[in-house]
Amino acid sequence: MREPPRILVVDDNPSNVDILRARLSAQGYEILTAADGEEALAAVRDHLPDLILLDVMMPKLDGIEVCRRIRADTSLPFIPIVLVTAKTDPKDVVVALEAGGDEYLTKPVDQGALVARVKSMLRIKALQDTVQDWNRTLQQRVDEQLAQLERLTRLKRFFSPQLAELILAGGTEDPLKSHRREIIVVFLDLRGFTAFAETSEPEEIMGVLREYHAEMGQMILAHEGTLERFAGDGMMVFFNDPITVPDPAARAVRMAVAMRSRLLELTAKWRKRGFELDFGAGIAQGYATIGAVGFEGRWDYGAIGTVTNLSARLCGEAKPGQILIAKRVLASVEELVEVEAVGELQLKGLLRPVPAYNVVSLKSGE
Repeated sequence: MREPPRILVVDDNPSNVDILRARLSAQGYEILTAADGEEALAAVRDHLPDLILLDVMMPKLDGIEVCRRIRADTSLPFIPIVLVTAKTDPKDVVVALEAGGDEYLTKPVDQGALVARVKSMLRIKALQDTVQDWNRTLQQRVDEQLAQLERLTRLKRFFSPQLAELILAGGTEDPLKSHRREIIVVFLDLRGFTAFAETSEPEEIMGVLREYHAEMGQMILAHEGTLERFAGDGMMVFFNDPITVPDPAARAVRMAVAMRSRLLELTAKWRKRGFELDFGAGIAQGYATIGAVGFEGRWDYGAIGTVTNLSARLCGEAKPGQILIAKRVLASVEELVEVEAVGELQLKGLLRPVPAYNVVSLKSGE
């Protein structure tokens, strides 16, 4: 509520208006006046008074109708209304209160009663304004939290929960905007999956995929990788975006080795059920353009560049159990891994042969 409070005095009798103005001005209130009901409605909408002293018997619109219209206008805030009239019949009081009045004063108005009623109504107004402010603040917080939750849910589709929360907390720029960065890309898939899918029941295929996705998903989260996509048995994960990390190549290789180790256990179990499946992966390092790709209602997080193609082609060339890495990746992790050269590979979509290396194991102590 403003200071000083603004009071609208509505009466078609100028003498009554002057009396009320004089008495209330002496209390420090700002006074507005209106000579009939139509003027009163216009003044209410234009000035939003904190309190209305409203005569009942007036030309054009009487006070009861003015009161009803004010209460029916949902665009107006709560404004206390004190009806001031010479009518003293209890039935008139009931009609006035049912129309939306909050208090009732009879003429001639006693100064003490007037001041007391005004102060009481302004206290109610102040409390009501406080409650409305709290409600607005609460609604704003709820809206903000819902928007944040919606964005968090969206981000968790692409990033680990910890990373998504860090993004929301302002720990990094909006990763969904297009940007360019050097990343490590890991492609992996299940060898023999096409033949398995052609000869197995849909329930068996879904069971294997659920198990595979669950186990690989845990590895991705544990190593804080970004899942770019998964389609059936294939997955693409990259490191160093949306947040730059130390040793992204080492993280990628450690993740791939952990995946291979876990899949050795899974494939052994699957073979007992007659499913001939194995694991292969390719890892490359290079620059890519990264950001949200898609259309309204269906966005994905994508990385576009030669590095993604190289990683996918290395994965395609990997024999069961192999993790093929490009020479640039090897330069970043040579202190970490034992490798064996597999020669130069002529990969589809690449003009020159690419030297490739199979990660045999992590070095002792790593």
